[in-house]
Amino acid sequence: MSSSQDTSRPTEPRRPEASLGELFKEMTSELSGIFRQEVELAKVETREEVQRGTKAVAAMVVAGVGALLAVLFVSLALALLLAQGLNTALSFLIVGVLWAIVAAVLISVGRKKLRDVRPLPETTASIKEDMQWAKGLKS
Repeated sequence: MSSSQDTSRPTEPRRPEASLGELFKEMTSELSGIFRQEVELAKVETREEVQRGTKAVAAMVVAGVGALLAVLFVSLALALLLAQGLNTALSFLIVGVLWAIVAAVLISVGRKKLRDVRPLPETTASIKEDMQWAKGLKS
């Protein structure tokens, strides 16, 4: 063995001067701190996910308005086509088709944004890590 002694032995306690009560209090305090951090992380993640969800819903609402306008213009165009000449009705039909295209694009964007919403991914991963850490304390 070298002149410097190895002070860390696996069979000896790390803090032999601490009582069981002190160690339990320290562990409880650490677990409480971890729990508070997890709750704060969940709050932050929830706010972020709600914002992403709100944007997706907004796109869907605009798409709904676009679809309503498309139905309105296409209906007006068909009515004018039957009642009057082709030119006025054709212009209304073109406007209606354009709104239908806008609505289709916005629905696609809204669906994509909704697929990107993930429920608390960082919090879930962090809780799993904490559970592994706590299991390590037991052994």
